[in-house]
Formats: sequence, structure tokens, C-alpha cells
Amino acid sequence: MPLFVFQNINMALNLTVKVHPVVLFQIVDAYERRNADSHRVIGTLLGTSDKGVVEVTNCFCVPHKEHADQVEAELNYAMDVYELNRRVNASENIVGWWATGNEVTNHSSVIHEYYSRECREPVHVTLDTSLAGARMGLRAYVCVALGVPRGKQGCMFTPVDVGLTYYEPEIVGLQLCQKTMGPGGRSRQVQPMVDLAQVAEAASKLSTVLDQVVQYVEEVLAERAAPNDGVGRELLELVTALPDMAADTFNDAFNSGVKDLLMVVTLAQLIKTQLQLNEKLTLLTSQ
Repeated sequence: MPLFVFQNINMALNLTVKVHPVVLFQIVDAYERRNADSHRVIGTLLGTSDKGVVEVTNCFCVPHKEHADQVEAELNYAMDVYELNRRVNASENIVGWWATGNEVTNHSSVIHEYYSRECREPVHVTLDTSLAGARMGLRAYVCVALGVPRGKQGCMFTPVDVGLTYYEPEIVGLQLCQKTMGPGGRSRQVQPMVDLAQVAEAASKLSTVLDQVVQYVEEVLAERAAPNDGVGRELLELVTALPDMAADTFNDAFNSGVKDLLMVVTLAQLIKTQLQLNEKLTLLTSQ
């Protein structure tokens, strides 16, 4: 007898999951802090869902224990943490749940059933913290209901597209994390750069990329490289997006921005010095 799907599979499979880097860090941190007898860690995913895109911006761990025939989870704790988070960020809603590991287990359907009551069409994200294949595998699933007419019903976890997305401040953090990887895969300690050093590094990278673009254009014009329509459209959009101003006007605007940045840095240092002096004076007068 053929199987029938009781919900819209096409809508579920067209779903796309976007995960922010901070979520991955929180999952890894929860895995490192797990109890010695725990082999898997689970938790709640928070974010937004709109027009077939689920954006996961936050998460938290939910203590649980898995037995052979049942799952025990501290659901009251999960709801308390969610309510506290709502006070800070009301735009973040429950969008699904996460688990460490590289596969869907027998207990996953039981846990997914609970989150189906908390949100519509929850997603399930797995993160392979065991580093199987020398990488941290990230996967996302939706649960599709299956069954036969007037018969037994069930569900099936079906993979959906998943990828990383980030805000601009997160890019700075990721670039700093990349610098902690030393030669031979060894970690090393790095310090955050000051604002001007970040501007100088960004300008140096931009100069390198522009040199590569100029070299590519010259090779295409000299017919040493095959033209690419996609690259051409991107370059056209880049050129048209640039403001039409003279070099002197651009230099004046840039120098004005640098002066404003230096002023902000100087004021920040003055405020920091005043706070340190106030702290020391307070300690002296209290003795």
C-alpha cells in the first residue's frame, strides 16, 4: 500500500536554515561542560522564521538524561530560560532544537514531539562535536509526517539546506579566532587589535583584492583568461555603487572620518583614565 504524506512536503523541504557562529560556540561550550556520564547534549534553538528561512541567532542547553526506553528532560528549566531570554530579546522565538552528534537517534522523535508543541514546524540541528572526518559537521532536519490511510502514522527526519550567516561584528570575532590557529594546528594566544590597526589591516586586504581584480580584468582584455558573466555583473554593480567624486573630495572625506575616529579613541582613553583615578581615590578615602 503506498505511503501518503499528511503535511506539505514541498514546503518543508524548501526550508533553509541559517545559523549564526555564536550558536555553534554555545553548543560546543555546552558539550565541553557536560556531565561525565552524558554522551549527548541537547538544547533549544532561538531565532526567527520568515518566508521559508529559519535564522538561528541564539540557543541554550537543556539538561536531560536518555535511557533505553525514555528521555528525561528538565522542561520547566527550559521554559524559565526562554522566558528570561524573552525579556532581553523579545524578537527571538523558539524555532527548534539542537543536539550534538552526527546522526538522528531513536529518542529524537520524542524530543521533537515536545518542540512541535512549542513552535510550528521546528527544525532539528545536529553538530558533530566528535570531529568525525576531521571537521565539525553541521546538519539540519525537518520532521515530515508519514502514514497510510486509516492506518498507523509516523514521521521521518528529512535533511534541509543549512548554512552559516553572520552580522558584521561577528566577522571581526571570527577573524580573530582564525588567528589563534598557529603552525601545525597548534593554538596560540592573540589580543584584539585597536581600531586603527583593524582599519589598516582591512585596507591592506582590500588593496590585495583590488590587485587581483585588476589582474583578472587585464588578463580578460588580453584574451589570456576566459570571461565570466557572473564576475562581470558583480564588477559592474561594484563600479556603479561607488560615489562619483573627485580624488581630492574623497581624500577630504576620508581624512575627516579618520579625525573623528581619533577623537573618539582619545575621549575613550580619557574616560578610562578618569574612571581609574576615581576608583583609586575612592579606595583611599574609604580607608
